[in-house]
Amino acid sequence: MKKILAVILGIASIWACTSDTKTLNDEELMAKAQQLAKENIIVDGHVDLPYRMERGGFMMQRKVLNVSTDAADGNFDYPRAKQGGLDAPFMSIYIPAQYQYIDGYAKKFADSLITMTKQLAATYPDQFAMAYTPADVKANFEAGKISLPMGMENGAPVEGDIRLVEEYQKKGIRYITLTHGKDNEICDSSYDTTRTHGGLSAYGKEVVKEMNRVGIMVDVSHISDDTFWQVMEMTDVPVIASHSSARKFTPGFERNMGDDMLKRLAEEDGVIMINFGSSFLDGEYRAKRATYDEHVINWLADNELTRDDPKAIEYIENYTQQNDPWATISDVADHIDHVVALTGSTNHVGFGSDYDGVGDSLPTGMKDVSTYPNLIYELLKRGYSEEDIVKMCYKNVFRVWQAVEDAAVRG
Repeated sequence: MKKILAVILGIASIWACTSDTKTLNDEELMAKAQQLAKENIIVDGHVDLPYRMERGGFMMQRKVLNVSTDAADGNFDYPRAKQGGLDAPFMSIYIPAQYQYIDGYAKKFADSLITMTKQLAATYPDQFAMAYTPADVKANFEAGKISLPMGMENGAPVEGDIRLVEEYQKKGIRYITLTHGKDNEICDSSYDTTRTHGGLSAYGKEVVKEMNRVGIMVDVSHISDDTFWQVMEMTDVPVIASHSSARKFTPGFERNMGDDMLKRLAEEDGVIMINFGSSFLDGEYRAKRATYDEHVINWLADNELTRDDPKAIEYIENYTQQNDPWATISDVADHIDHVVALTGSTNHVGFGSDYDGVGDSLPTGMKDVSTYPNLIYELLKRGYSEEDIVKMCYKNVFRVWQAVEDAAVRG
């Protein structure tokens, strides 16, 4: 009965909100979307800027990659983030799976990315600031600065020594994605068929308990289904999926979350932050993209042209308009709709773009951090209220973040 009531209230909320926007034309809806993006905090659960900076050469004072100005080679920089209203992108302290096999290197690499992120804030203090709590994000927002909270993608740096969990909390890590592309000492990965532990290892269970104790959110993105269910049975606080989408649209893709998992996540007051990568949004994307790429490559070869030739640029632009394989903003909104319908509430969904982490697979209309208003526009057009959208932008993840912080303080 409780679940049925939640669904009814969720649907009623969506119906009731349509009066806010049903009289607005498209231009007015976009203006409203831009206003909402500007006036409210937008949190993104996962942006791979630190790894991009490491690869691009941001090393202390040697600012080869300068994201304080236009850095159009990637998806994130300060001007575009301000344009899109992005206020708190979780900086992904990403540890590639291969680094966990080199003794001590996962921790060394994580420490270097944390240092680099803090150096970004220190180098451009008028633009960026570190954030360790929701209150920090709010204060930075009021000061006009972009917050840089940090999440660790792949728990490999805490392998072998449980004391490292608290060490990383003190260094500023506020969530840990338990693993990445391969099983590690903590748990099994959705991408790995080995199933080393059958879910969480004995040590992994200690890690989850310790994360609860010290105030680090558990991120269930990338983990196997067995790991997810075991985490949900033992965690004392809500969890997040920092950059995942709904498996309904990508059958067989375990990296996304199934309906039963989404329901359980919501029952425990958690949040899924929708990944913008086309392969996360559209189960047919890979096949469509392969056909698209094959045609372009063959056309270039037949015409003895390179991609930067003006004739080739014109042809590819025209061909893309007719045969665009990428997902769309509508697809992103479809995933949000699905989570809302399934859970009966707008309380359990947010944005987790994976910008700078999914290559060129981003949806048409959502290619970089300037485009959040485009998604907000689509949500307004579908009848979501301003309050619903604000919850998706930051209130939902703030609720989980604060609950984890509060539980750690209580002990």
